[in-house]
Amino acid sequence: MTAPVCRYDYDLDALRGHVARIVATLPERCRMFYAMKANSAAPILRALAPLVAGFEAASGGEVAEARVVGAGVPVLFGGPVKTDREIADALRARVTRFHVESLLELHRIEAVAAAEGVTAEVLLRVNLAGPFPAATLAMAGRPTQFGIDESVLPDAVGIAQTLPHLRLAGFHLHSLSNNLSADAHLDLLRLYRDTVTAWEAEFGLRCEVLNVGGGIGVNYADLDAQFDWSRFAEGLVELVATFPGHWHEIDFECGRYLVAACGRYAVEVLDVKRNHGVDYVLVRGGTHHFRLPVSWQHSHPFTVVPVDAWPSGLPRPTTDGPVTVVGELCTPKDVLARDVDAGEIRAGDVLVFEYAGAYGWEISHHDFLSHPHPEQVFLGGQATSSASRMV
Repeated sequence: MTAPVCRYDYDLDALRGHVARIVATLPERCRMFYAMKANSAAPILRALAPLVAGFEAASGGEVAEARVVGAGVPVLFGGPVKTDREIADALRARVTRFHVESLLELHRIEAVAAAEGVTAEVLLRVNLAGPFPAATLAMAGRPTQFGIDESVLPDAVGIAQTLPHLRLAGFHLHSLSNNLSADAHLDLLRLYRDTVTAWEAEFGLRCEVLNVGGGIGVNYADLDAQFDWSRFAEGLVELVATFPGHWHEIDFECGRYLVAACGRYAVEVLDVKRNHGVDYVLVRGGTHHFRLPVSWQHSHPFTVVPVDAWPSGLPRPTTDGPVTVVGELCTPKDVLARDVDAGEIRAGDVLVFEYAGAYGWEISHHDFLSHPHPEQVFLGGQATSSASRMV
């Protein structure tokens, strides 16, 4: 008996082409790091390693995954909290620098670096006051757990400059996530330029590295209206020319924008039924594999692949109007799309969710109810690989 379709497909050739085009348009001094949290599958990392400047890791586990890909791959280590063990392991793994999120963390890194007999390079991640452009997620300009409050930055700079085993190289300013406007993102970088220039005058320091974070988004509501990278890159060339010459490195750390489009999540329709006036399409899979839609409270775009084969003697339920697509979990929150008119859908057809390459499998509660994991298929390159990719 054939198991129902349930798999992730990743197009590594499309991924390489997309990222190569992005990196090629970056002006001098700008470097693109890949934020591993979006998708840390080893084939994805191996495909990206020759193209990007390095990886941004947000945990000790991600640092270790990056080192499996290459001992010399530059790694930036961020994340809102870091244990002493993670800091020590990161120093032994020779990470390029740490993004520091609190005054206490400065002292933690100092203590571990002193014990290891090394100097740790750091950027101060600052939670700016804003205001910022509208985006799906705000990381700064409001109360969040991220970064050092701008009001205590003088203390942070003083500590970082005083501790003997730290070297302050600059600042990290990741303030929003999933911004869809190229012009708004350029305005954000202008704010960063003006803010850091003022800090240099206030604190009597010279910033060598400015990390502007990621935050470039994906439009899940309209796949044909994506972030205009060409417009952004053209404006970035002019904008970077106004940055002080001693800012020798302007780092981006994008994740979603780099890998989302390369992945698809395909699931078989197991049943179609109507309850209290709503048509439900029930699939093999759900939010335990692909949590992004329920996490962001959106209906994820999908296409229907008709499958004519059907067992004789079985009724084949069908719908041809607005549907809510749900998974196999015992919770009403297991919803992938709600009130979507996708035409005819029958039991046995396959739904393919596009732009599933980022924050899909990685953020999902894989083992809830102990359902089987989806197949993971990586297409392109020297060979096609298929694996369960247990985590």
